[in-house]
Amino acid sequence: MSVKEIVSAERIENRILLLRGQRVMLDRDLAELYGVPTKVLNQAVKRNYERFPTDFMFVLTKAEKDELVTNCDRFNSLKHSTVLPFAFTEYGALMLASVLNSPRAIEAGIFVVRAFVHLKEMLLTHKELAQKLKELEYKIETHDEQITAIFEAINQLLTPPPTPKRKIGFEVKEKSIKYESK
Repeated sequence: MSVKEIVSAERIENRILLLRGQRVMLDRDLAELYGVPTKVLNQAVKRNYERFPTDFMFVLTKAEKDELVTNCDRFNSLKHSTVLPFAFTEYGALMLASVLNSPRAIEAGIFVVRAFVHLKEMLLTHKELAQKLKELEYKIETHDEQITAIFEAINQLLTPPPTPKRKIGFEVKEKSIKYESK
């Protein structure tokens, strides 16, 4: 069975987490993809520790592990584990494939890197889309003000001017009386 049959890009993307501002995959997920037990994967990392600087791999803190267990059902098996899992960035996942050096690990490593790249492209696309939406929102806001001003002007033109009210009552006109002397 080839890796293509076992691994789908969507399945890999669903395993990529955001921790410490980086997209990472946990050791257990990579071990499954690479077809080795997690223990074997971690032993290979420890034997080649110099190949995994902090931008390639880091160990989760207890708080991070507890948060994963709390928020994701698939990490329930980590609940009682005393070992803190490794988190691998895109570069670490590729280095891990070369350290394991099995044909399946190398092939799966390529799929993992492609999944990371695809996620980056999607995020860039979403950022561009978000920026365009902001620009459109701004245009609509200014158009709304202009349209409101047009409607107010039309309403003023349609509304007849107020007619003066007729006064109720009698109007007294003063007559000037002239007195003539006799």
